[in-house]
Amino acid sequence: MSAVKIKQISDKDVDIVVENFDIAYLNSVRRLSLSEVPVLAIDDVVILENTSPVYDEVLAHRLGMIPLVTPVDRYSLPSECDCNNPSGCPKCRVMIVLDASAGESPRTVYSGELICPEDKDVKPVSDRIPIVKLAPNQKVKVEAYARMGRGKDHAKWQAANIAVLLEAKNGKGMYELKLETNGSYKASTLLTKSIQLLQKQIKTISEAVGEV
Repeated sequence: MSAVKIKQISDKDVDIVVENFDIAYLNSVRRLSLSEVPVLAIDDVVILENTSPVYDEVLAHRLGMIPLVTPVDRYSLPSECDCNNPSGCPKCRVMIVLDASAGESPRTVYSGELICPEDKDVKPVSDRIPIVKLAPNQKVKVEAYARMGRGKDHAKWQAANIAVLLEAKNGKGMYELKLETNGSYKASTLLTKSIQLLQKQIKTISEAVGEV
């Protein structure tokens, strides 16, 4: 009989021990958490003004790599959205703005200055990620758009920092699954979504075989 024991759980990570369960399924959950669970990330950047020493392309790349808190089930993948609009719509993308300047003293612009006027729940997972350092009187003004994506397409859409499956030390047939989220989702949400994706994939394969 299968059994699951939660060793540790927090918003950031979850650690479970599973007994008498097929390791292939557990490894699938691990892989899905890294590559298939969709999260928001900045994917389109319009530079309105940039007098900093950082090139526009580098600034856009830095913004794209900042993990964003992703409201659960609020946004669709562009490929699954019914808007059929290449530019997206409020159901599959959200605008984020940055308007920062330095006065008479140099200063560092941090992720906490990114504002999402359309959805207050969308924000960087940390306010202290440095974006660019401005010299006196320099400025950056950006209009960016975040959309859902998967880790298999780009690292900026990877929801898990760590996903490890180990054989438990205290018994044969026992495995330990450790997931650490980057903050886009709570760890329990990431685990649940990975399991749901696995169930969906198994159902799709089963239905396809049944039609043969």
